[in-house]
Amino acid sequence: MTVSERKLILSYYVSVDGKSVGAENGMRGVMESIDDDVQENEYVRQLWEAGAFLMGRASYDAMKGFWPVVEHPSAAPMNAIPKVVFSRTPVSVEEWGEASIAAGDLSEEIARLKAEPGKDLFAIAGDTFQRALIAADLVDEYRLWVLPAAAGTGTALFPKRSAPLRLRLVQSTPFPSGIVELRYARQS
Repeated sequence: MTVSERKLILSYYVSVDGKSVGAENGMRGVMESIDDDVQENEYVRQLWEAGAFLMGRASYDAMKGFWPVVEHPSAAPMNAIPKVVFSRTPVSVEEWGEASIAAGDLSEEIARLKAEPGKDLFAIAGDTFQRALIAADLVDEYRLWVLPAAAGTGTALFPKRSAPLRLRLVQSTPFPSGIVELRYARQS
């Protein structure tokens, strides 16, 4: 990453045992039951820092009908900030604000987006998409919002690797609810 490049930040809610938040493992219910205005305000503040939200097609399809009609603190940035949808199959992106499609090679598309001027890029949704970013070593910073519960089952955020992914802790912020935000940078 050059000095002028935008960073790719992966922002992700995860259980203490590293599983994604889903209805099938009960973690979505845990996340939705937590009432922590301090943490939620910080999360929304960070969303406003994004130059674009990156996501896979399935996540885009699921969110485009939700965020425009829901009353939630995250709705304003989710609706206002441009989206980049990664998909090799046709997808319509006219329904939800400013959105574009990235259909080429993942690494090349990310390099192109990083080279554009603007604020940092936030990968916010889609287990498959986020795991592909991690496997291709494209993430510059991880913002893991660790929920105070172990899932036991579900999709692991980090795919299997032949060698450890070395990260450097740059910030740790605990919240009253027990959620801890851990920020890691890729170790050079």
